[in-house]
Amino acid sequence: MDIAVGTLALPQQPSKEAAAVEVKIGVQHTPREIVFESAQNPAEVEQMVAEALQDPKGVLRLVDDKGRRIIVQAGIIAYVEIAETELRRVGFVAGA
Repeated sequence: MDIAVGTLALPQQPSKEAAAVEVKIGVQHTPREIVFESAQNPAEVEQMVAEALQDPKGVLRLVDDKGRRIIVQAGIIAYVEIAETELRRVGFVAGA
């Protein structure tokens, strides 16, 4: 028989910063990338990219963490890089 002693452990809600992913979209014949952070998880972003690339005349529609819409024609996408963002640390490191 298992007996729990102490406080009830509730599942932690991930913070908005911890859940954010950085998305970089390379566009053909354009020297700069489209770079933004999204509150979606990497799997969701990857699925949306894959669905958009199914049709060269398709459109990739994503929303950044501030609610802005990013719309790119699928036929001109050179690459998409999806990475979890690191939490920004504040402070100084001693001895660095």
